[in-house]
Amino acid sequence: MAASRALLSRTLHRLKISPLISPFSSAHALLRGGGPLPLPPPPPRPFADWRRAFHDGRPRGPLWRSKKLIGKEALFAIQGLKRFKGDEEKLKGFVKRNVARLLKADKLAVLGELERQEEVDLSVKMFRIIQKEDWYKPDVYMYKDLIISLAKCKKMDEAMEIWGNMRDEKLFPDSQTYAEVIRGFLRYGSPSDAMNIYEDMKRSPDPPEELPFRVLLKGLLPHPLLRNRVKQDFEELFPERHIYDPPEEIFGMH
Repeated sequence: MAASRALLSRTLHRLKISPLISPFSSAHALLRGGGPLPLPPPPPRPFADWRRAFHDGRPRGPLWRSKKLIGKEALFAIQGLKRFKGDEEKLKGFVKRNVARLLKADKLAVLGELERQEEVDLSVKMFRIIQKEDWYKPDVYMYKDLIISLAKCKKMDEAMEIWGNMRDEKLFPDSQTYAEVIRGFLRYGSPSDAMNIYEDMKRSPDPPEELPFRVLLKGLLPHPLLRNRVKQDFEELFPERHIYDPPEEIFGMH
């Protein structure tokens, strides 16, 4: 035992290390002039902790973005339009005092927010106000948003009035607009009007897309003669695509 202690003492003396310092410690490295040893990395934080640290407390999603982009005067205009929408005289006075003086960006923001809230009657009124502005230029996307909003609320007469204005300005809708209007007429119980929109789509200068055809093929299942016309056109335009045909007895077809 004494021999072992003596051997350890001589070894430490040759290394010039105090016997109280471990040869594996950072102090040992400092004595040898090598600098401190790197500390081991901290354990990874759980994902939940990281998520809580990153979240800044603001609400997420489209509602926050839309509110953030709308100015105070535009928000005041939206609230006033909704408040007076049942009284035409008060609504007219509010529009003259508070809506007509809005800047271009605010008027467009009011229109977009009314469409988002499905206030379609007010959306049409706001669209008519914008059309009278000197800076107004026909825009197919403005028409698209308004027509889709009307179609989703089954306001097909109003949708077709706006549709007629759009066509008068030599604008053609995109495939999504065609699909939503066709779907609206099918929900409305008017397949003949849906077919009229389909014929208008065939005259569009844009290349056809599948979506409106798929909507028609599904909605015209109770009307096999009309469906066969659309199916024939679809197979000619998209020969590599397939169409699901349900059993005929489901709809009493023989």
